[in-house]
Amino acid sequence: QVQLVESGGGSVQAGGSLRLSCKASEYSSCMGWFRQAPGKEREGVALVYGGGGFTRYAGSVSGRFTISRDNANKNTVYLQMNGLKPEDTAMYYCAADRGVCSDPGLVARFDYCGQGTQVTVSS
Repeated sequence: QVQLVESGGGSVQAGGSLRLSCKASEYSSCMGWFRQAPGKEREGVALVYGGGGFTRYAGSVSGRFTISRDNANKNTVYLQMNGLKPEDTAMYYCAADRGVCSDPGLVARFDYCGQGTQVTVSS
């Protein structure tokens, strides 16, 4: 059982930035983020596979969000979010899986996920 703990959420104005962190209890080959806004379906946001060189993003965040693994501790993953928009408002969840991954749309189906951290972007 992989345990995941997210941090870094908060409230910002449109155009602002936030960095989310996720610490896993052990290494997982696939780690990613998905989000869910009230009344909406889960949306995969980004994933990183392996040591950190392979990343994929949802079209809605490509060019604004960056996922990365900590160089010193590969169990920690970050999501740098720049140019935030009100439509980015959601609960963000970190997820992990020990398999092979390449489609950010499937991050919500990973085997493990954390409790989530809220991101609120005001206009």
